[in-house]
Amino acid sequence: MAKKTGRNKKELQSFSLGSNVTNYPSTYSPQLLEAFTNKNPGQIAWTSFVCTEFTSLCPKTNQPDYARIYINYIADKKMVESKSLKLYLFSFRNHGDFHEDCVQKICDDLVTVMRPKYIEVIGEFTPRGGISIFPFSSWSIKNKYFSQLRDRRLAEYSPGKYSMSLSRIYG
Repeated sequence: MAKKTGRNKKELQSFSLGSNVTNYPSTYSPQLLEAFTNKNPGQIAWTSFVCTEFTSLCPKTNQPDYARIYINYIADKKMVESKSLKLYLFSFRNHGDFHEDCVQKICDDLVTVMRPKYIEVIGEFTPRGGISIFPFSSWSIKNKYFSQLRDRRLAEYSPGKYSMSLSRIYG
C-alpha cells in the first residue's frame, strides 16, 4: 500500500485559508468557492457539511430566513475547500431569494466548482408564518451507479431523512 502524505505548500499557496483578515461578502458571491484536488478520486467516500446558521432574505418582505443547510457529496477529481464554502454560504445573508431557489443555487454552484460524482443539498428552514420549508436538490454524473443513487435518494427523501439532529452535532 502506498504511503499517504499530507498536502505540500505548493498545493495550498493559492488558497485564502489562513490569512489574517477575513473579508465577509455583502452580496451573493459564487466566485468565493474554491476547490482542491482530491487525492483519492478512485474511492467512493461521503463528505458532509452542516451549516447551522444559514441566513438569506425573503425576496418579497426582505425579512431574514434562517436554516440549517446540509451538503452531502461524493467527490470525483475536486473537493470544496471549507473556508471558501463558509464565506460563500455567508454571501446569501443579504441575498433575496426563495428557500427552494437558495438550495438549488447552492447545489448548482458546487457542481460547477467541483463536478462531484454525486451531491445533494438540503435546507431545513425555520418556520415563518407557521410553515417550515425543507427543499432538497441533487445532481450526479451520468454513471449508472450514481444516477441510480440520485434517483433512489430523491424518491426516498423526506424531511430529516438525510440530515441529522442537532444533538448529534453539538452533543
